[in-house]
Amino acid sequence: MLDINKIRADFPILSQKVNGKPLVYFDNGATSQKPQVVIDAIAKYYQEINANIHRGVHTLSQLATDAYEISRGKIQNHINAKFPYEVIFTSGTTHSINAVANGFASLLKVGDEVLVSALEHHSNIVPWQMLCEKTGATLKVIPMNDEGELIISEFDKLLSDKTKIVTVNHISNALGTLNPIKYMIDKAHEFGAAVLIDGAQAVPHLKPDVQQLDCDFYVFSGHKICGPTGTGILYGKEEWLRKLPPYQGGGEMIATVSFEKTTYADLPHKFEAGTPNIAGGIVLGTAVDYLNEIGFENIAAYEHELLTYGTEKLLEIEGLKIFGTAKEKTSVISFNIEGIHPYDIGTIIDNKGIAVRTGHHCAQPIMDFFKIPGTIRASFAFYNTKEEIDFMVDAIKKAKAMLI
Repeated sequence: MLDINKIRADFPILSQKVNGKPLVYFDNGATSQKPQVVIDAIAKYYQEINANIHRGVHTLSQLATDAYEISRGKIQNHINAKFPYEVIFTSGTTHSINAVANGFASLLKVGDEVLVSALEHHSNIVPWQMLCEKTGATLKVIPMNDEGELIISEFDKLLSDKTKIVTVNHISNALGTLNPIKYMIDKAHEFGAAVLIDGAQAVPHLKPDVQQLDCDFYVFSGHKICGPTGTGILYGKEEWLRKLPPYQGGGEMIATVSFEKTTYADLPHKFEAGTPNIAGGIVLGTAVDYLNEIGFENIAAYEHELLTYGTEKLLEIEGLKIFGTAKEKTSVISFNIEGIHPYDIGTIIDNKGIAVRTGHHCAQPIMDFFKIPGTIRASFAFYNTKEEIDFMVDAIKKAKAMLI
């Protein structure tokens, strides 16, 4: 059981008022709030050990380097990577996906195929479109059904010896669908295809084991797991990271440089050009520690309780329809009310201090599938409460009465 009052006290922003009302923050799918321990860790870095890393012999540089690499080790342990150098620090999920897609440009040719799913965020669509345009490869889409689940029988049919990489999210940001990625990884490997998993929406809710999953790449953002913005992780199996060329050139990622030829540094530095977000990388480790102290089993159980409760309460509203009713899903509810634009609901309940997301959630193909302009998305975290859900439902009822 979680001590919700104690947990909420860890997050300073939750005690403030917005538009004169207590903040109800249900936009966790976009970014999570930060506990005081993370905020303090950022200040501590800049107050005590601010220096560039990996390059200096002076004490501060060595202290900063040690803290940065300790954080890399924390991430390695958290996702169960085999080696610390399989953990690459990036600026976020988008950066991580682009690094892999860019690397595959040297491996693909005309006639090769890339599989993406219909449930993807734009960040896991556009880089692969750009890759296919550059190489002449073909983009294939794994379709979805009316419940917001991937049609796995169609995925099986799409796989062939032409398939070179399959890229799919672990959990849909727009619908909350939990995809059967272990099956998909194993099946893709039967055809020799690599697999990238977009874990941006999964890591706030569960603890991925990349060795058990046997994925080739797993990517996520730090800001969705109580860490700083501008931080992310690219996990890659050693064999793939050695095979792919670096994404960016510059300092840190080189072994030797001359005007005739440059040789690249060993992993992980080959993919970490330039001065990184040092404070962010260090503090991402702090955020992971915080979540592990709470326990992901506890988080998952409590968030499922919120999902069940929120679903029941919202469905009491006449004319409300939920999009994304997969059997396996996490604490995201996307919905609309018949005859009302989602933006109008979002704007009215914001006046009552309630933060939800409205729009297509960077997942336009999903909205096109349902033939809607967008949805209202309430995404719950372990620091939310049933009382907040009640407050939101009441506000939506009042907003509906104003707009009908």
